Amino acid sequence: MKKYTTILFFVLSSMAILAQSRQTKSADKLFDRYEFVKAASAYEVLVKSGNSDSYVFKQLGKSYYYMNDTSQSEKWYEKAMQVEQDADTHYRYAQLLKSNGKYADSDTQMKVFVSMQPNDPRAQEFVNNPDYLSKISGIEKLFDIKKLNINSTKSDFGAIQYNNVLYFASSRNEIRKIYGLNNEPFLDLYQSDYTEKEATYSEPTPVSDLNSIYHEGPLTMSQDGKTVYFSSESFNEKIFKKNRQKNIKDGQVNLYKATKENGKWVNITPLPFNSKNYSVSNPSLSNDGNVLYFSSNMVGTIGGLDIWKVAVHTDGSFGTPENLGSKVNTSQDESFPFVSEEGILYFSSKGLTGLGGYDIFSIDLIKNQSASNLGKPINSEKDDFAFTFDKKNKLGYISSNRDGKDQIYSSAPVISNGKISTVVTNSVNGDLLRNARIVISDMDKTILDKQLTNEIGSTVYSAKNDKSYLVEISKDGFVSKSFPITVSNGDEFRVEAKLDPIDVVVTDTEFIFNPIYFEFDKSDITTSGAVELDKLVYIMSQNSKLVIFVRSHTDSRGNDNYNLKLSERRAKATVQYIISKGISSDKISAKGFGETEPIVDCHQDCSEEQHALNRRSEFIIRQQ
Repeated sequence: MKKYTTILFFVLSSMAILAQSRQTKSADKLFDRYEFVKAASAYEVLVKSGNSDSYVFKQLGKSYYYMNDTSQSEKWYEKAMQVEQDADTHYRYAQLLKSNGKYADSDTQMKVFVSMQPNDPRAQEFVNNPDYLSKISGIEKLFDIKKLNINSTKSDFGAIQYNNVLYFASSRNEIRKIYGLNNEPFLDLYQSDYTEKEATYSEPTPVSDLNSIYHEGPLTMSQDGKTVYFSSESFNEKIFKKNRQKNIKDGQVNLYKATKENGKWVNITPLPFNSKNYSVSNPSLSNDGNVLYFSSNMVGTIGGLDIWKVAVHTDGSFGTPENLGSKVNTSQDESFPFVSEEGILYFSSKGLTGLGGYDIFSIDLIKNQSASNLGKPINSEKDDFAFTFDKKNKLGYISSNRDGKDQIYSSAPVISNGKISTVVTNSVNGDLLRNARIVISDMDKTILDKQLTNEIGSTVYSAKNDKSYLVEISKDGFVSKSFPITVSNGDEFRVEAKLDPIDVVVTDTEFIFNPIYFEFDKSDITTSGAVELDKLVYIMSQNSKLVIFVRSHTDSRGNDNYNLKLSERRAKATVQYIISKGISSDKISAKGFGETEPIVDCHQDCSEEQHALNRRSEFIIRQQ
């Protein structure tokens, strides 16, 4: 449960002895009983009658805060701040301002708080993160969120999906007893069927087997769907403390376990570490069912509510609860744990640096890392909590009061753009090539980006997922290369381009290139042949006065007529390749010579290596 856990603990533990004058006694009594709606009305009557006591203003601020009306709460705290206040009041006022998006004003109040309590962990957290707002705003968007149409006009939160059934807590049942804290009915557990194909949800129905006359909060379930843990109240077991001074019974939020038999939830039993002295709530079961995570203010808590874990043994018994420590917990509230299949803990915190209220964080439980804020739009200046994720449907859920009331939002992961990183080197000596030209095109040859490699021969391009690209790489004095690639799943595609330097023999009248060679009885241009032809194309592209004469040959196998025709096909294939690279056809001429001009004159006694040397095209480049 969200505020019900926090308020029951926070009010009891932090509320100073109320200055109960004759004027405030009636309103204070309502406040003590957590009937904040009625308490606020009673305090406002006092204000209208002329009471301008700072104490009354603060009580109004607290009442509206617990009612989740941060705008009204700020209004009354602002009035209270007209007179000198203690450090904690400055802190509370700063958090209200932040929750209302007034970050500069909030920082001003926090600086006052720091000056008054420099050693307080909250002050140190603020001092250590002076540019928190820009850092959080700069976090890459991880999820798209959308408000679900199954939300009611009342509070709905704590959604989690199992086997295409969504479970959540809601106060929509109008026939239920009204809770004085927020003037809404008591919470019940509901479920709704999710249809993956249409991405729709059925009309929610109560989980009647688990609901009682008290509050029921979020649940967690074993992967086989046979065991459930959920939050309810200690009044179920008649566990409470009598406060005779206030004439109320102080209960706690507790955890319960149930098993499914014949389609019904039965055997509802309290967990052994429940207590009338502290709360335990908001459970999350690990994927293997061996560890139960929850929030509690039990003995050993660092501050406020903390995230805890407990071993679940195969015989159904439990180990000793363990605090997750300072990597997760702070002097403020941490709650709503959820552990993914990969062992990532998601939780909400008021103590870690956030945008306001509860922010959602994640931490890898295996690696020794710090918790990370999930950024916008998951987090806002309001309370954002109860993150869960269904890996099968690649769909998550969060709860938030950013629109004034606790409501459920779906959170679909954003697949980050992929990257095309290019590294260009000299294929001969491995030197990194600076200022190589990189052209990124789509498959329709539309140029999307042009870059030059940096001093370490590299560039990076942010590419869209599930899209194909052509990466063309060129540099003066080297053979150009191109790479068709497809980017997907946000991956980085690394292009390692090893460019061949152009080595050309130059005479007074001619440029002499290495010949290209053909496979036996074929005229196709081979990969190695294409490399040499690309060198030739480069030289031609740099000088419009050059012309090419191609001489093609065969080995001595086969008759003369066949070999002549084969050499002509080789000459034609060579010319077509050069033209395809953009060289004008009027710059090229070619002729096939058959087997009449062998490099190795061995006739029928040639080895395979000698035959291969004779199957070639040669090039002569002349000035026009």
